[in-house]
Amino acid sequence: MSDLTITPVEGKTFGAVVTGVKLAQLSDATFERVHAAFLEHGFLVFPGQFLSEQDSVAFGQRFGELEFGGIPMSNQRRITEGSYGEIFDLQTQLMRTNIGNEAWHTDSTYKPISSKCAMLSAVTVPDEGGETELADARAAYAALDEETKRKIAHLSAYHSTQYSQANDIGDFPVQSEKSVYHGEAYLRPLVKVHPETGVKNLFVGRHAFGIPGLSRAESRALLKSLVEFIVSDPTRVYVHHWRPGDTLLWDNRALLHRARPYDYGKPRVLIGTRVAGDPASELAYYPTDPEAEAGRQALSAELKLLREETQDRMFGATTAAVPL
Repeated sequence: MSDLTITPVEGKTFGAVVTGVKLAQLSDATFERVHAAFLEHGFLVFPGQFLSEQDSVAFGQRFGELEFGGIPMSNQRRITEGSYGEIFDLQTQLMRTNIGNEAWHTDSTYKPISSKCAMLSAVTVPDEGGETELADARAAYAALDEETKRKIAHLSAYHSTQYSQANDIGDFPVQSEKSVYHGEAYLRPLVKVHPETGVKNLFVGRHAFGIPGLSRAESRALLKSLVEFIVSDPTRVYVHHWRPGDTLLWDNRALLHRARPYDYGKPRVLIGTRVAGDPASELAYYPTDPEAEAGRQALSAELKLLREETQDRMFGATTAAVPL
């Protein structure tokens, strides 16, 4: 008999802590209970799991096809599994990307198919900082006034990580079809209906820009206000203070998340696994589809403006010296 216990996070609109279970030894019946809790609560914390890279992959695959699995999300170079060496310089693209992720976002909205869910497992964490925060975009949508709900009901925004890197920190990565900085921008609705629960939520974040039908100023103001509204109520924001062995699983279709700053000269190693979304609900379009051209043009025009506007931000509208 399973000793599985699911305890909602006190004082929050979402989230639960799951104990009495080992994710590396999960029966089908227990997984069904975990999956139901995931859909209900939006995120789950599993303390003391100490998952290996292979364990992370195996658990992620129970939710669907993976985008990637068992990959170190680290500021250190991986030598072997569980062994890490030099700490990366801030001028590498890898660290610039890590720092960019300190703004609120949803994973993979900048890809043709956005993510279903994601998981992080802690290996090494700093004494201070480096937390992961989550925000409930479901409860935020429910709390919107009716006028705003009507205003945004049929609006969409383009999503691009090249946009977010430039806008947030003045980083202009080398463009490559093989990276997340690929020159495409994908149009997604501001209001998402969850494909499994039917619950509506705000689908915004740092990657979103350029709402068709609005001026640039109107679009920027509306997107900023929606993110600020989501995180304005403390009951809709959870801060996870990492301990080695913790595993955190969240629903990318319903929540925002972000990393928090820390002393980048100290080790921080998390193992990441990301589950791809179902094309039936998460596909925007492919780069070969006719509608993709509008996204490319919108992104190109936006990046030209941001080159001039972001010279006072962290990386000064520059490209990383080391494209790692």
